[in-house]
Amino acid sequence: MGTAQLQQEQPPLGIRHMASKVPEVTFYFWVIKVLTTGMGETASDFLAHLLGPIPAVALGGLAFAASLALQLSVRRYVPWIYWTAIVMVSVFGTMAADVLHVGLGVPYTLSTPLFLTALAAVFATWYASERTLSIHSVHTRRRELFYWAAVLATFALGTAAGDLTATTAGLGYLGSGVVFAAVIAVPVVAHRWLGLNAIAAFWSAYVVTRPLGASFADWMAVSSARGGLGLGLGPVTLGWTIAILGLVGYLAVSGKDVATIGVR
Repeated sequence: MGTAQLQQEQPPLGIRHMASKVPEVTFYFWVIKVLTTGMGETASDFLAHLLGPIPAVALGGLAFAASLALQLSVRRYVPWIYWTAIVMVSVFGTMAADVLHVGLGVPYTLSTPLFLTALAAVFATWYASERTLSIHSVHTRRRELFYWAAVLATFALGTAAGDLTATTAGLGYLGSGVVFAAVIAVPVVAHRWLGLNAIAAFWSAYVVTRPLGASFADWMAVSSARGGLGLGLGPVTLGWTIAILGLVGYLAVSGKDVATIGVR
């Protein structure tokens, strides 16, 4: 999925600067985003099995808070800092959705619309305050906080939606991954040929990356008795982490994802 397909609205001619706190939306952005979703899914499950649910959630929450604090402290986009925060949002967002289902017994049929409502509330508040949801406008502290609130909500929503299709609907992890691979094409087609707003297309695809990556990662990790490849949570987490590190390292050196943004 390239820049031309789901590129955010560009600012009008005027003042431009290099204070962007988020990467440019490129092919690399989407690949790394999907990888972080899968890695976050298996890492969350691995930590829960290794440490127990409560210590895992506590550790995930602390790591999420620390990574987000670091991201907020820098003045511009730094690849390894930004993507570390995304990874920790993925891990903690997965845990948040799992706590509702496993810990509190909330069914995915209820948690999915609950997280959808939470995401809609974030977007509504963000737009009411800033009059834009474009990631190219994330150059103030308040807009950055709205951005990360939306990112966290998308991860929780995507986790619940992916588990809803894989388990409750009975599609299995591979079947769920195939479904979301088709679903993510919908905003691309709608934006390119049907006039869907670029910002709406971006956020729609962004939500779907979560269940897409998580479904395929789960399929690789779970046993054959559960319809998977049986590679294990640890090896899958490690393999996807190595892929993320390689791509983020490449972007840090090449600068291919550094965006110039406009003031709105």
